[in-house]
Amino acid sequence: MAIDIVSLNPLERGQLHVMRLRALISSAVLLVPAIALPLFVFADELEMLEMPLWLPALAAALIGCWMILSAGRRWRRWGYAFTGRELHVAHGWLVHVHTIVPVSRVQHIDVSQGAFERIFGVSTLSLHTAGTEASVVVLPGVTRDTAEDIRDAIRIQIGSLDA
Repeated sequence: MAIDIVSLNPLERGQLHVMRLRALISSAVLLVPAIALPLFVFADELEMLEMPLWLPALAAALIGCWMILSAGRRWRRWGYAFTGRELHVAHGWLVHVHTIVPVSRVQHIDVSQGAFERIFGVSTLSLHTAGTEASVVVLPGVTRDTAEDIRDAIRIQIGSLDA
């Protein structure tokens, strides 16, 4: 049995902006307590330890910068391909995951767009399959047209299987 090597398409650049914006919001959520807690709650203890009050805020800011900069690395690790019979979705660096979903196994398809995704012109395609583990395969960062084209092609094939 020969294994076909499928070349993967990258995600749309808009998904990179979505990932960076989400990282920025997460960083802000970390930064606010990192500034507020030392100033209002632990100020006396930090002064006794002779630790500057700005040190936790600096640590949170550095973590935030790392999160924002690592978004590009995470975005580059995503890829997908639709062969007509299968959807390939690959992502990850330390743990590389390559999921292949045969069209015949798809039970339900969602195309969704959150607020940030609408702003940057990308969508998320979710395929639901039978089973309990990894029964939902998510492909973020494709254009709405691409997501709808894949959805329609799968729906046509599913309909022909039922007939």
